[in-house]
Amino acid sequence: MNDKKPAASQRAGKEAKRAVTVTDIAQAVGVSRATVSLVLRGSPLVNVDTRAKVEAELRRQRYVYNRTAANLRRRTSSSIALVINDLSNPFFAEFASGVDEALGEKGYVTLLGSTSESPARQQAVLSTLMEHTPTGFILSPAEGSDTQALRQVLGVNANVLLFNRELEGADWDFLTMDNQNGAYLATRHLIEQGHRDIAFFGGHAASSSCHQRRIGYQRALSEAGLDLRQDWLIESAPNRLEAAARTGELFEGGQRPSAAVCYNDTVALGLMLGLTSRGIRPGADFAVTGFDDISEASVAVPPLTTLTADPRERGRQAASLLLQRLDNPDAAPMRVVAPVQLRVRESSAALPR
Repeated sequence: MNDKKPAASQRAGKEAKRAVTVTDIAQAVGVSRATVSLVLRGSPLVNVDTRAKVEAELRRQRYVYNRTAANLRRRTSSSIALVINDLSNPFFAEFASGVDEALGEKGYVTLLGSTSESPARQQAVLSTLMEHTPTGFILSPAEGSDTQALRQVLGVNANVLLFNRELEGADWDFLTMDNQNGAYLATRHLIEQGHRDIAFFGGHAASSSCHQRRIGYQRALSEAGLDLRQDWLIESAPNRLEAAARTGELFEGGQRPSAAVCYNDTVALGLMLGLTSRGIRPGADFAVTGFDDISEASVAVPPLTTLTADPRERGRQAASLLLQRLDNPDAAPMRVVAPVQLRVRESSAALPR
């Protein structure tokens, strides 16, 4: 008599003993693992029909959610998520390098996500990263971000550091550059160079960093007794291509500016391309300043006058502040403003006489 069980029966027995996983549920329903995780956490981001299907499959497969193990993973996670709004911007590439360097020195792994300035994409990226249970988040929010929506996906007890952009109603730690004073210094420099017709070029007014830089620009104009012209507040996405495309808007009126304070370096470099294509020589016929001092600024043609924000060091600073939060989770929210300095190069030449 053969007491051995058939191979198929043995496999079935092993499968029956194997714990049901989130992947099993996701594959059965046809959704992502992140969606199943959101249902398990009770997140309101999942629509009603999908939630019902997932919950039914959880019951059918008798899935057991080990909350203790999940919480343990969260407390001991060696990863920190970095989510930025525009990875194509060299500033954020350098910033991310600084974050990764500083976290790596402390034994953490950086999980990187980019939102391309889309709040919807931001929610999706954060939801997926939550599946890896990072111990904290460094977030440069997409334009139009909603604090409540972020809280829903991150949870109320998340360790979060916001960078560069403020969010109304957020009580997380915040690191920013001295946007207002930086733009003030750039504008005053152009005034001292003899310019009186100065535009503010690039960025979106709804962005807190752009709004603060415009305030600094306006303060310098006011102190010099110069009028603010609304038609010289030119908005554009903070990238080179759109800045170049919108250059013509500076010259549509009867009176033309002789200089521009740009939202950031990539906008300034785009403006210089747009000027050159029109036969206008940056640094000779038209003065330009930037903001950030990315690596390319010093080798541009002409070299770009800008505000030194030291993006790599800001990344290291952001990592340090988040690690402080992990060590002191009950401390009051921090607000840190990093100083900037004007670095004068050839793009901001004096007004031609």
